Amino acid sequence: MALVISSKYILAILLIIFLDVNIINGVEASHEVFPQLESVSAVNVQLIHRTGYHFQPVKHWINDPNGPMYYKGFYHLFYQYNPKGAVWGNIVWAHSVSKDLINWVALEPAIFPSKPFDKYGCWSGSATMLPGEKPIILYTGIVTPAPENTQVQNYAVPANYSDPYLREWVKPDNNPLVSARTENSSAFRDPTTAWFDGVHWKILVGSRRKHRGIAYLYRSRNFMKWAKAKHPLHSKDRTGMWECPDFYPVALKTTNGLDTSENGQEIKHVLKVSLDSTRYEYYTIGTYNRVKDIYVPDNTSIDGWAGLRYDYGNFYASKTFFDPNKQRRILWGWANESDSKTDDVQKGWAGIQLIPRRLWLDQNGKQLTQWPIEEIEALRGQKVHMGKQVLNMGDLVEVKGITAAQADVDATFSFKSLDKAELFDPNWVNLDAIDVCDLMGSTVKGGLGPFGFATLASEKLEEYTPVFFRIFKAQEKLKVLMCSDAKRSSTAEGLYKPSFAGFVDVQLSDKRISLRSLIDNSVVESFGARGKTCITSRVYPNVAIYDDAHLFVFNNGTEPITIDSLDAWSIKGPSVMNN
Repeated sequence: MALVISSKYILAILLIIFLDVNIINGVEASHEVFPQLESVSAVNVQLIHRTGYHFQPVKHWINDPNGPMYYKGFYHLFYQYNPKGAVWGNIVWAHSVSKDLINWVALEPAIFPSKPFDKYGCWSGSATMLPGEKPIILYTGIVTPAPENTQVQNYAVPANYSDPYLREWVKPDNNPLVSARTENSSAFRDPTTAWFDGVHWKILVGSRRKHRGIAYLYRSRNFMKWAKAKHPLHSKDRTGMWECPDFYPVALKTTNGLDTSENGQEIKHVLKVSLDSTRYEYYTIGTYNRVKDIYVPDNTSIDGWAGLRYDYGNFYASKTFFDPNKQRRILWGWANESDSKTDDVQKGWAGIQLIPRRLWLDQNGKQLTQWPIEEIEALRGQKVHMGKQVLNMGDLVEVKGITAAQADVDATFSFKSLDKAELFDPNWVNLDAIDVCDLMGSTVKGGLGPFGFATLASEKLEEYTPVFFRIFKAQEKLKVLMCSDAKRSSTAEGLYKPSFAGFVDVQLSDKRISLRSLIDNSVVESFGARGKTCITSRVYPNVAIYDDAHLFVFNNGTEPITIDSLDAWSIKGPSVMNN
């Protein structure tokens, strides 16, 4: 009998090896470095897999979204950008503005290496709105070259507060504001948005000590002189470096967002960290004691790399902000490429920002719910509708009449009985959802599922990326698996084509479940059960491109599935995207 080893355990072993090697070598780096490629400028930008409505600069590399905010009628997005090439390097804080989070105008970079406190790099950070509507940026400056990469925390302020575009930023000479003392100075970065408790401003800085991930807490009365608290806000062993921490309140009884400084009885707090070692994120929901400055995750939140994720796919270095314009909290996330660095240089670009998502605390109080911002609906064009159509085992029905390479499809599926749900193998208890997806993929016939979408599909199905559910019976409850499987996404060689998966926490008492996918040439963002579980895949079809891309709905389970309602739209590009 073949031995099935969970990817959790493989990941744990690799994590320990990674941490030990990097501790020995004293290396702390977030991205592969290709010095010979980082200044190779794009001559011709290839469009074949370029997204049509996601945020991208005209060319070259992007990564982390930094310091999003709303100011004087404009949304601002800063992001890590290489102005000289399509791989990581030469990083500056690029800057774009928008009235609607869809159409973006690129401005000159806001921050770039120019002073001793950021001579070797301007890495990620956050924006905070000070009293009097005065924005301030905190960011990580690199003061020594690699491999040391000594990291300090700096600030920048607008040169002209009356300019709604905030075109020019000033880095005062009293930087840095925060430097490592006893902390690991090569693993000390990504300051958060600050919050105010009535006396002190407070921020977190991500770090690690040996194998322990840490969110150090700093306090200041005037935002200029900062003191480290005696203890971190939170830490966790065997999680490695905590990058891009994010800490914010969520309301218990409303879906409205809250300002980061919000205090009260009817709130919980969210702590999200990005794990440098695994390139995944996780978050917990818990209680923040403002007097003791301690955060304690709820017992329903797994505190570790197997915890809850915003997105179970290609999604990293995320950042939220409170939008006072519409009283919501918005999440930005970065998706990197899954092809080779040589491919990226040839096509002249790498990385996208995913569609911004509104997020709030789910009714069950145990997780967050996410949904694409409503503004994306303004890009909808031709619409088709399907309803009350039964999918028997083996059925594959095409959704015709839209541009399947750039589409928004939203469906609700139902079934008459749960009786045919397969038993969840007890040997899978310690497996990650990805392992179960690999074992029981879209082509493995089942009982209740697999059913869902076949996105970016070629006519003869040489290529397709299925997004689907499969429902199992466990000892005490149902286990609802959601997968986005890129293994058959392209006939091209040399691509990273993983399956991604997560379990969906739903009761299915009404025997219904929804699925929405935003499809955009080389990216599929999917939202299961109205945003309880989200998965993003990057794919690079050879055949299923432009007008040769198709969208299907399928069922490979013995239980008939009814399409209660399916709406699909062609999605046009924004009028302006950083050009």
